[in-house]
Amino acid sequence: MQTIDAVGVAIVGYGLAGREIHGRLLAATPGLRVTAIVTANPQRQAAARADFPDALILSRIEELWSHRDECDLVVVATATGAHVAVATAALDAGLAVVVEKPLAATAAAARALVAHAARREVLLVPFLNRRWDSDHLTVTRLLAEGSLGTVLRYESRFERWRPSPAPGAWREEAEPEQGGGVLLDLGAHLVDQAITLFGPVEHVYAEVLSRRGGADDDVFMALEHQSGVVAHLWASALAAAPGPRLRVLGSRAAYVVDGLDAQESALRAGHRPDEPGFAAEPEDRWGWLVRGDEREPVPSAEGRWRDFYTGLQRCLREGAAPPVAADDAVRDLEVLDAARESGRRGVVVNLGTGSG
Repeated sequence: MQTIDAVGVAIVGYGLAGREIHGRLLAATPGLRVTAIVTANPQRQAAARADFPDALILSRIEELWSHRDECDLVVVATATGAHVAVATAALDAGLAVVVEKPLAATAAAARALVAHAARREVLLVPFLNRRWDSDHLTVTRLLAEGSLGTVLRYESRFERWRPSPAPGAWREEAEPEQGGGVLLDLGAHLVDQAITLFGPVEHVYAEVLSRRGGADDDVFMALEHQSGVVAHLWASALAAAPGPRLRVLGSRAAYVVDGLDAQESALRAGHRPDEPGFAAEPEDRWGWLVRGDEREPVPSAEGRWRDFYTGLQRCLREGAAPPVAADDAVRDLEVLDAARESGRRGVVVNLGTGSG
């Protein structure tokens, strides 16, 4: 039951991200109420009416501003190329903004958006939800416990097998400046997780390839963190035999987990994140602590994507810190920009004092 002072939320864009991720997370978060949905697609409008019968269903973003009194927050879940324009308009309307990753297509554009939000004194929060993935939370716990010792190398993969591009999928066709390709899509999460764990990045080497034509679809990044950790990151649509989701090699032990956090697949299947056991990983999906020929199962932390919006509600109503700092998205994009430059020139890019 929502309280009368619930945060009113407008969702702009109602495709996969808007409906199946943001919409379901918002519906399950106490203190948040979806009051408006903006989409020009008739099928998506019908889905929006079914999902949120009390919400305004609007066809154009410009219509939203005449209903600004019913909204406190705008969630930007459009294609990446529209992120900056929609977020800027919402900030100018005095409304707090959440932006689906990546915040923008380049670090420069993201930096300008963050500066604009600061001038307007309006909250801007990037949606970097994979900080609350089961495997990421488990690694964080193992590091805090010292179970791995000194981390020597961190390997992280988001690999898929899609040998043919999906017809009409903008992310597989758009140019990088419009947000196309796996570097900006999956790479945004890979880089954010690595920096969250191991701190600023000093050097970047990358291979950014388009194997199928269209947008980049096969990416490798090697990051050297100032902490001394080396991160190897893969994002691919052409991995017929995907590697382990995570392999973290330490001086005392390694942590290896094969499967991807199950929260997105559960949301896409129509499950609500407030259902009992929604994000619990069954034992057969746990990772392992490995020491040569010895290995022992490691209970997986429960994924907590809901913590993003719970934290945001506290931020808006109680003045708590935002769940993700806007500058973090700029930092991540500086690394992704360097990766694109490295892939284009075939060189290691020095970030100087590091991103972070």
